[in-house]
Amino acid sequence: MPFTRTPHLLLPLLITVTLLFQSTPCHARQLVDQAGRTVDVPTHPQRVIALAPSIVEVVYALERQDRLKGATLYSDEPAAARHLPRIGSYVNPDIEKIVALQPDLCLAIMDGNPQAAVSRLESLGIPVYVVNPRSIKGVIAMIIGLGEVLEAPEAARQIAADMQFRLDRVRTRLAATTIRPAVFFQIDAAPIVSAGLGTFIDELITLAGGVNLVAQDGTTGYPKYGWEDILHFQPEVVIVASMAGGHSDAELTAGWRRWPQLHAVQQERLHVLPADLIDRPTPRLIDGLEAFAALIHPELFHGKADS
Repeated sequence: MPFTRTPHLLLPLLITVTLLFQSTPCHARQLVDQAGRTVDVPTHPQRVIALAPSIVEVVYALERQDRLKGATLYSDEPAAARHLPRIGSYVNPDIEKIVALQPDLCLAIMDGNPQAAVSRLESLGIPVYVVNPRSIKGVIAMIIGLGEVLEAPEAARQIAADMQFRLDRVRTRLAATTIRPAVFFQIDAAPIVSAGLGTFIDELITLAGGVNLVAQDGTTGYPKYGWEDILHFQPEVVIVASMAGGHSDAELTAGWRRWPQLHAVQQERLHVLPADLIDRPTPRLIDGLEAFAALIHPELFHGKADS
């Protein structure tokens, strides 16, 4: 299972023995998580630790936040989540802090949480349910799965149905055109980092009726580029999102305006998008899709994909 690796973590023997008794559920269900593992999940989990900010956001969307007893750093959406006890970062969770919160269930994410940490928690008798959202379809599956885990199946179905409805609505409108503008997406002001195949950004650009210039040659992940590369790409639409924050729209597009020979500059198609719409695998990705569609095809969406 391709979790990231961290050094082996040791806990005091007393804490280990205590957790083995406290966290083992008296009544459990066997569920298959998104990593394909069979997990003994408590029938009524009450003390849940979320090992990624995106999972925290989904738990709140399911209205099961009363069961959350801890979260990782940067779990800041919604605002109420900022008051949850912290158990380290999602790439380096603090096992000792987790066990001190006496969880009966941990919710992990396959892309980021260390395999060693997941294995350690399970060796202590703490069940770990793993999600693996790698596409909008995967996000919907994650929501349905967590709805089952947290006894909120109807809320999960409603969220999933709304996401699918809005996705289908975008597709229906795009069926009216065969035009697919060439899009370059930039993460933050500098350096020029974009998103290739295998990313949510690439999926959003494609679903929104654009062509992701970075992905055309099979580039994956998050490559860096220079202005010579950009001049070669000749994007028709540029979308910039500030992940770090603290930059004005003018600052985020200033570098682009130095190159008037670019089609996107000539046509005034330089756009800034809030990063929080697209930087986590949560229901808000549909907001990001609608925003992308409105920017790439304003003639179809009139500036608003949900109008």
